[in-house]
Amino acid sequence: MSDSTDTGPVLAADGSPLKQSLARALRREKMRALALIAPLLLFVVLTFIIPILSMLFRSVENQIVSDTMPGTVAAIQDWEAGTGEAPDELVFQHLFIDLFNASEAKEHTKLGTRLNYEQTGLSSLFRTSGRRLDDIGETYQDPLEEIDPAFEEADFWYSMMNGEGGEGLLEERRDMWNAQIGGGMDGDVGFVPSSAMIDMLPWTTTAYTDWAIWAAIEDEDVVAEEEPWEAVYGALGMDLRNPETAAAIAAYDGPGAEQLQAAVANMDQLPQIGFREAFAEMDEDWLDPEVWDTIAVYSPRFTSGYFLTAVDLKLSAEGVTAQPEDRQLYIKLFNRTLFMSLVITGSCILLGYPVAWLLANLPLRTANVLMILVLLPFWTSLLVRTSAWKVLLQQQGVINEILVWLGFVDDANRLILMNNQTGTIIAMTHILLPFMILPLYSVMKTIDPSYLRAAKSLGATNFVAFWRVYFPQSVPGIGAGSILVFILSIGYYITPEIVGGTDGVFISNRIAYHISSSLNWGLAAALGSILLVVVLVLYWLYDRIVGIDNVKLGG
Repeated sequence: MSDSTDTGPVLAADGSPLKQSLARALRREKMRALALIAPLLLFVVLTFIIPILSMLFRSVENQIVSDTMPGTVAAIQDWEAGTGEAPDELVFQHLFIDLFNASEAKEHTKLGTRLNYEQTGLSSLFRTSGRRLDDIGETYQDPLEEIDPAFEEADFWYSMMNGEGGEGLLEERRDMWNAQIGGGMDGDVGFVPSSAMIDMLPWTTTAYTDWAIWAAIEDEDVVAEEEPWEAVYGALGMDLRNPETAAAIAAYDGPGAEQLQAAVANMDQLPQIGFREAFAEMDEDWLDPEVWDTIAVYSPRFTSGYFLTAVDLKLSAEGVTAQPEDRQLYIKLFNRTLFMSLVITGSCILLGYPVAWLLANLPLRTANVLMILVLLPFWTSLLVRTSAWKVLLQQQGVINEILVWLGFVDDANRLILMNNQTGTIIAMTHILLPFMILPLYSVMKTIDPSYLRAAKSLGATNFVAFWRVYFPQSVPGIGAGSILVFILSIGYYITPEIVGGTDGVFISNRIAYHISSSLNWGLAAALGSILLVVVLVLYWLYDRIVGIDNVKLGG
């Protein structure tokens, strides 16, 4: 007789296999844990990760040039930068259409501001040119209307340009507008460009389609009832100057044929200069090759120019070159920021360590009273504390007055403690000192006093007992305080701005300037990205040398 053994799976109380039941319970626990941390995770994503990714994108984003001047950017690819000559007529024809559209959308000033970051003077060039583009168009509009009054009638233009087969051009120009002004141009236009006009009058059809989209959607006008922009007349002038267009018009018998043929027959009444000369008459800087070098170099949708500027380099037609000596600023500011942050951290260690030791070794009642004094600065506005230091440190301030009264300093040689690195270090050391004292105190409270008594009982002096027994146990508090103070100081800008002057400001002050004053957000993002990388590298080095596991806030 043989014994039989049940080799089936172990079952749970509900009859399901135990392995599946355990896996199901584990999944429930994981989902419960995820649900608990989901709000915090969402908060971190929204307030930390997304802003950092947005900053990184802004530091390389350069879409405004290609979105605002798509035709010019495409045409300039055939021009060789660095030749010492401005581009040919075709590029200026595209510039007229693109810049006219941009001026109507009020985007040309933004474009000028962007390019002005790279070459001073371009902001005013684009701004003044945008106001005078109507004049170029009117030089074609007036003679065309004299040749045939139909050219000033809205229904004539609509009947001639409207048709079928041009849906592709309509959507292409709609996409152009959406890219330039950030969307909102997807409504009904009430107009479709004629394929015959696209083939015969490509410039005119493009300009009229641009106007029709803007008039119908942005201005909410009826296209058939409104006279087009001056740019349409200028575009017609471009087409009429083409010999192939003149031949096509001669064979054309559709809407507007009589008027177009009359215009061809009276070409001598139209302006005889090209758009290149017209822009040169408007502002001779348009023939400056450096202007076009800048446009060509910064026409791609993404650029390394911001990061190069952030390290005192620049992107030009010749490649990467050094900034002029009078514009080399940022490397100096980065070095100053790192140096002064280290000095401030060291000062906080020297001043905070004995205070923390005193608090940790005094009776609890006395230590609590003194701790209030340490925390007192947190209850006072940062701006007030910094302004107070400005009063204390100036040459006629309290500190100099006391030193003169005590005879340590001559009245004619008062100490200069303001608007320099000294003032910044003093004020920021005072402001950041509590961030060093608190981690040190929390660590020192965990150090058992019996260790020191044991060391002394073995013959160690007070200094040896402190240095060999007490100090090594307080190093984690120094590490924690140093990280807090250094990272806070490297990003400070209010205190250096008020008491630092020219020689005591940090790189963060320049970032704030570009965000709030110059509005060069791309450069500000590049500087912020570099600062972030520097902090991460220093954190990594600290971890490799000291070990981040040795940093603690007590316990």
